[in-house]
Amino acid sequence: MKFNSLIFLLLSVVSFANAGNFLPLAHTTVNPPRWEKLGERAVNFGLDRDEIFVTAREGRFTALQLRIEGAPINLHRCVVHFANGGTQELNIRENIGAGRSTRVLNLAGNRRVITKVVFWYDTDNDANRRGRIALWGRH
Repeated sequence: MKFNSLIFLLLSVVSFANAGNFLPLAHTTVNPPRWEKLGERAVNFGLDRDEIFVTAREGRFTALQLRIEGAPINLHRCVVHFANGGTQELNIRENIGAGRSTRVLNLAGNRRVITKVVFWYDTDNDANRRGRIALWGRH
């Protein structure tokens, strides 16, 4: 009788010790937002307007960011055009130095398909370098 009780106790301890190995994990993993480069343009000297076309193939986005390279750019206005015909004007109006970027520009509504982004800018560049403006989208 003592032998059977000892075996039962031993098997119970081993079973409970291994039970945690077969339980599913209680936490869920959340994917961080993914940024994708949507296009870029070389900027001209003086006041100008440029467009970056985006296709539905790129997907839906929740936010944008403009990154500047080469020379500073003074951004005046930025308008996002969506596949459903709507538009959203993003309030930027700032001078952005080379190697810098705008703050994250959140888009109104849920994730949306962008067709193009139009931006107005000027360059007041004493070094006579041409800058580049890159459009990034967050999924």
